[in-house]
Amino acid sequence: MKKIGILGGMTFESTTTYYHRINRQVNQAMGGMHCAEMILYNLDFDFINDRMHAQDWEPIYQRLLAAAQKVQAVGADFLVIATNTMHRFYERLQAELHIPILHIADCIAQECQAQGLQKVLLLGTIFTMQQDFLKQRLQDNGVRVVVPASEANMREIHRIIIDELAFGNILDSSRARYVEIINGMIEQEAIEGVVLGCTEIELLIKPGDVSIPVIDSTQAHVNGSVRMIVEEK
Repeated sequence: MKKIGILGGMTFESTTTYYHRINRQVNQAMGGMHCAEMILYNLDFDFINDRMHAQDWEPIYQRLLAAAQKVQAVGADFLVIATNTMHRFYERLQAELHIPILHIADCIAQECQAQGLQKVLLLGTIFTMQQDFLKQRLQDNGVRVVVPASEANMREIHRIIIDELAFGNILDSSRARYVEIINGMIEQEAIEGVVLGCTEIELLIKPGDVSIPVIDSTQAHVNGSVRMIVEEK
C-alpha cells in the first residue's frame, strides 16, 4: 500500500470524514485488519480563515507549503489537501514537492464522467465559486461548470459553510435554502448534476434532497485516495 499524507483542519469537521472513510474503505478493499498508513497534519483554520477573508493569500500558502514539506519529509507517498478552496495553490505546491498531490477536481470529474454528467452546478465557498482554480480544472476534464447567477446566493451559500457547517451545525432552514438555489438553477440552466465543491456541504445536502445527481467532493476525493493507496507502490 501507498502511504497517504493529508493536510487537514480546513475544517476539522470534514477532516474527520476523510480519516474515517479512507480507513474504512481501505479495510473493505484489503480485508483483515488493514487500515491506511496515514500522516495527518491538522492546520489551525482560524489563521487561514482570517487571512482568506482579508484576501491575504500569501501567508496561507506559506503555512500550507511548510506543512506539506513536513508530511513529505516523514515519508508520505502522495498528498491530499482536504479542502476545495486551498487547491488554488495546487500548482505552486506541486512545484515544490517531489510527491504527487491528488487534485480534488480530477476526482470530482471522474465521478461526473462515471454518471454521464456533462453540465453541473458548482457550490462551495465564494472563492471556489468565483475563482477559476476548480472550475477550470473540471472543464479541462470535460465537465461544463456553472455557478449561481446571483452573488447574494453565492454569499449565502458561503455564509452557511463558514458560520454553520464548519462547526457541525446542521439547520433545516439552511438545507431548504440550498435546495431552493439548486432547483432554481435546474430551471434556469438545465444542469444535470450538482457538485458539492466544499468538503462541509455533504453534512447538509444528501442524494435525494434534489431531483438530480449529487456529487460530493469529499467522497470523490476519498475514493481517489483509496485507489492510490491500494495500488502497488
